[in-house]
Amino acid sequence: MAPRAYWKGYLKLSLVSCPIALYPAASNAEKVSFNRINKKTGNRLRQLLVDSGSEEPVEREDIGRGYEVAKGEYLIVEDEELEKIQIESTHTITIESFVPKAEVDERYIDNPYYLAPTDKVGQDAFAVIRDSMRETKMVGLGRVVIARRERVVMLEPFDKGLLATTLRYAYEVREAASYFEDIADIEIPEEMKDLAGHIIQTKSGHFEPAKFEDHYETALTELLKQKQAGRAIEAPTTEMKAPRVINLMDALKASIEADVKKPAAASAPRRAAKKRSTA
Repeated sequence: MAPRAYWKGYLKLSLVSCPIALYPAASNAEKVSFNRINKKTGNRLRQLLVDSGSEEPVEREDIGRGYEVAKGEYLIVEDEELEKIQIESTHTITIESFVPKAEVDERYIDNPYYLAPTDKVGQDAFAVIRDSMRETKMVGLGRVVIARRERVVMLEPFDKGLLATTLRYAYEVREAASYFEDIADIEIPEEMKDLAGHIIQTKSGHFEPAKFEDHYETALTELLKQKQAGRAIEAPTTEMKAPRVINLMDALKASIEADVKKPAAASAPRRAAKKRSTA
């Protein structure tokens, strides 16, 4: 079954266009989620909206949205009125410019989507746009309206399609200066930098997201299994302690020594496994 499109419209570059669809590239569906319940009855709770003045429950058909123009005074805006806002990016992603991806500040990166053509007729135009970006090593910038908000979107070739990543606006990104102003300018000795560089080199590899385990999710799943089996939940026997403050140079040297010892310890099980397989 084909995935359900999150948004449908057109991709446009100058006079070249094609019908496309956006699909979420990330999901939280696999994560453990909880429902709010009444601890006395075990029944699930349902949300009940109450009028702040009369304190009476409000029926669903009477719930609307309002913009506060003064303290306690709201301008009611109907859904039908919002639907009348039609700008180009409501139904068309027009690529306005191209930039090197390296110039895109990572603080602006928001949510990823897959972008694909929706019919065979438009695939030639789609391929021209995709392959041209791939050959020039540039990413396209456009706009799209998602959830009644216009978002800047970065487009880049991805497999046979495009990866469309929404970007934050400048006013949404906080400047770093106030967070880092108390960090002193320190001249680090070359020997320390060499030792730290060696540690980095020994831990260098390639980005493999499948290797990252969500330890909290794993522990949460185990907790639920224990509760379902009727077993008591016990706190960890080992107490988390703050790292001991030691001399920085000693810490760097000790880190290198610890990394050197690890491969030797890890090789023993492999030799044992090989011996069992030949027996």
